[in-house]
Amino acid sequence: MNILAELKKRFHDVMAEYAGDSDVQSLLDMIRPAQDARFGDYQANCAMPLGKQLGKAPRDVAAEILEKVQIDDICSHTDIAGPGFINLTVCQDWLNSQVNSAAADNRVGVGLVKDPETYILDYSSPNVAKPMHVGHIRSTVIGDSLARTLRFLGHKVIADNHLGDWGTQFGMIIYGYKHFVDQQAYQQHEVKELSRLYRLVNQLIEYWKSKKGLGSQQRQIEERMTDVERLERVDPTGDKKEDKKHAKALGRARGQLAQARQALELLHAKVTAVDGDQQLYAYAQQHPDIARSSLLETAKLHEGDVTNRELWEEFLPKCREDIQRVYTRLNVEFDVEYGESFYHEMLPGVVAGLQEVGLASESEGAQCVFLEEFETPMIIQKSDGAYLYATTDLATINYRMKEWDADEILYVVDHRQSEHFQKLFAVANAWNAPDVKLHHISFGTVLDENGRPYKTRSGDAVGLEGLLDEAVRKAFEVVSANDDGKPNGPELDEATRNHIADVVGHGAIKYADLSHNRTSDYVFSYDKMMALEGNTATYMQYCYARVQSIFRKGGVELAELRRSPRAIVLGHEAERALAMMLMRYSEALGNVLDEYRPNQLTNYLFDLAKRFSSFFEQCPVLKAEDEAVKQSRLQLCDLTGRVIAHGLSLLGIGVVEQM
Repeated sequence: MNILAELKKRFHDVMAEYAGDSDVQSLLDMIRPAQDARFGDYQANCAMPLGKQLGKAPRDVAAEILEKVQIDDICSHTDIAGPGFINLTVCQDWLNSQVNSAAADNRVGVGLVKDPETYILDYSSPNVAKPMHVGHIRSTVIGDSLARTLRFLGHKVIADNHLGDWGTQFGMIIYGYKHFVDQQAYQQHEVKELSRLYRLVNQLIEYWKSKKGLGSQQRQIEERMTDVERLERVDPTGDKKEDKKHAKALGRARGQLAQARQALELLHAKVTAVDGDQQLYAYAQQHPDIARSSLLETAKLHEGDVTNRELWEEFLPKCREDIQRVYTRLNVEFDVEYGESFYHEMLPGVVAGLQEVGLASESEGAQCVFLEEFETPMIIQKSDGAYLYATTDLATINYRMKEWDADEILYVVDHRQSEHFQKLFAVANAWNAPDVKLHHISFGTVLDENGRPYKTRSGDAVGLEGLLDEAVRKAFEVVSANDDGKPNGPELDEATRNHIADVVGHGAIKYADLSHNRTSDYVFSYDKMMALEGNTATYMQYCYARVQSIFRKGGVELAELRRSPRAIVLGHEAERALAMMLMRYSEALGNVLDEYRPNQLTNYLFDLAKRFSSFFEQCPVLKAEDEAVKQSRLQLCDLTGRVIAHGLSLLGIGVVEQM
């Protein structure tokens, strides 16, 4: 039972009398859980805007609302506070009934949606020619959590891993393989050698690009210096407004000069790294046109060149196996994995289709879609005939609509792609998907403790497998220290410690990401994510293990407890508070889907764990005053453990019986 949803349902018709159907939702959104339990369980703040709209005192409007709304069976007490806040206290008997129903329900009281929809989730989507790195973690775990939550609530979900298996990176790798491969290293570890080849070719491309850019960057610095010197020669006028405007312009010019100098330093660093290495320098001199040559290898692959196609078919399965190893560790699965190559033959049809309806037109030899709301067009075919990511994305939408007739498509991709998706959605809605809802589920960056993107010392993105290995190692240290510090001595053998470390380590990485608002950057810290206190997976897993320890100490067989349940009776304030939080699980899942933010679920689980801690401190379970109270509290503990475990499962995180 979703109590909040039921309250909104009861208030709907009354709100519609005042505001009409068009504005009723904004009023219903003002019914929320109370921030302070002293003022009840829920609070409705809709009387304030209605009072202003109707020219009445908000308290009078609140009184009218309470006279009309039928909630006597749900709420035992209502009152009007302050200028017109409506406080609602859930009836004890009704809450008792709901929590007992949840305890007897394998869905812990969470119902299915009445109108299920078909969702396509596009997430993770790595370039398969390179090992997965820290930058892939956010899309992967956010997308996986949303897919799990949508499915649990009854929606049809198609999880699609849109692999980058056809782009320019393969041209670079093919070029590298033809010219620089170490066959012995390739035989020992194919993907490791392919990754080295990619980095090598990319470094040589960047070398020549940087070398050619030094002159223009130096000229830009000189221009910036001239601007700064000119502004520095201007004397104050005495006019505060003008002087402030001048100071602002001078500050901006100095900032631009600093950025230009930093850019020049970066170019010099890229050039020096190659010039200072005898082997790299020799490679660079032997391959001065490596950028164009790599693009030609890509073009040959796309045109069906036999050699390049054979190499691609040899590389792809090995790369895919390497990525699958990470997905297996993360317990992430997809329904389909149609990479860019799957859509290649469809791309001419995309251009033709857009031309037929008058959306695409030629501009300087390229095929473009011009949209009024954007300054620049979406290019779908370059003047040399090559297609772009936008073309593939439009073909993908076309296929998905024909195959699955989706109601909504969610793209879990970082915020830097925002403009691309804005254009893509506008073109798709105008062309082949007029009714589907398209959402870009954007997210921020993983940062180091200095606030910079999390990278290795050499400047490369941190490998995801190495990240997971370190998390498991750190978890083992935490688990061992916790076990060694137990009053009666350690309880866990080495194999159990390793199993717990594996579950805790992987869970910590996921939860640390999911517990942040997805649009925010966050600082990566092993110490924080492994903490046994605070909003961490480790704390949630510890809370679950704590519940299970009650049953072990009491010799309670859970199967028997659930087979012959005693009624839960909420006699203590802490019991009632815990039960109320348990009944808000359904609300939390609804909040996750409101804006596709898994941190709404982590926030709920943290609040639930804190409520359980208060209950545990105030309400003896195994030493309860009588057997009926003991059985009631055991049922409440079991329901709490089930909700925590289930909530973590929707985040893709496991639990352990002991810690």
